Amino acid sequence: MEDPQAVSSAPTPVAAEAGLADNVAGALAYVTIIPAIVFLVMDQYNKRPFVRFNAFQCLCMAACFFVLYFICALIPIIGWFVLLPLLGLTMVVTVLLCIIKAYSGVKFKLPVIGNYAEKFAAQ
Repeated sequence: MEDPQAVSSAPTPVAAEAGLADNVAGALAYVTIIPAIVFLVMDQYNKRPFVRFNAFQCLCMAACFFVLYFICALIPIIGWFVLLPLLGLTMVVTVLLCIIKAYSGVKFKLPVIGNYAEKFAAQ
């Protein structure tokens, strides 16, 4: 009888011809908007669909959080002491979730933002 083989649950990272692997570049795109912009500008990364999608999702997410932050900042007392901390916590959790999913090689679409990022990445 043969022994069962252990199968890794994480997909193997796709090796790139030059530079970072797709899963590493996708995860780094979420660190701030600067790596996302760099990955979209650099020719060796902007042709890869996984990196391109994650970079656009990061930029869309940053734009949404910026607008929501501005709206919450306009609301006195409740916005300053309740909504802004909740928005900050939501942003940190969402970014960490996206980094973990991208590093594991999973194309994780955020509910509304992911559809827009997919449209932008397809162009």
